[in-house]
Amino acid sequence: MINKEEIPINLESNIETVRQKIDKALDKSGRDINDIKIIGVTKTVDIPTINRAVDLGIDTIGENRVQELQNKYDAIGDKVKYHMIGHLQTNKVRHIFDKVELIHSLDRISLVKELDKGCKRNHSTIDTLIQVNVSEEETKFGLKVSEVIPFIEKIMEYETIRIKGLMTMAPHTNNEKVLREVFSSMRKLKEDIEARNYQNISMDHLSMGMTNDYEIAIEEGSNMVRIGRAIFGERNY
Repeated sequence: MINKEEIPINLESNIETVRQKIDKALDKSGRDINDIKIIGVTKTVDIPTINRAVDLGIDTIGENRVQELQNKYDAIGDKVKYHMIGHLQTNKVRHIFDKVELIHSLDRISLVKELDKGCKRNHSTIDTLIQVNVSEEETKFGLKVSEVIPFIEKIMEYETIRIKGLMTMAPHTNNEKVLREVFSSMRKLKEDIEARNYQNISMDHLSMGMTNDYEIAIEEGSNMVRIGRAIFGERNY
């Protein structure tokens, strides 16, 4: 009997399936394929497999841990873009300034201050998404919906921190109504922020949707999806 881990992953087929499902979701919501950015979530994925995925068109990968992001950056280099999608500890910030295109998990003032200090040392800016815990699950990081606008107004003075949108993780459920409510709330929050015309705050990215729910997320307005298992198969953490 073949163990699950020994079954080869058909990356080409997996990626094509994801793209087809994205196309259907976009068609259903009347949007264009160019609206969607796929982030390949590569937690525990080996370097050869990532390289194959890059060759098949995955041009951006997302990592949950700084150390793993560093290791992959050192091995793969700049042939792919890197996003930090996991909870970011302030004492790890200094390791990622020259590596990441986008941080998805800005969720507290202490992190803002640490990023600001690092940017000033490096004479740079950094692009971030505000992480929102729409369903207010105790096991998830992120701001409550009601906290996001006060948070934005508090950090606008930090010119090195460029807010580019919002990110959320929906509850792990098959209840489509619950999922749509979460994603719809995020879209409405995005629209509310846009309507306020904050200086130097943009809502370019709405990062929501993972393997279990990315089609629904796209139908509800997502333009950035974080796909792991649907591309790279099941993994043992």
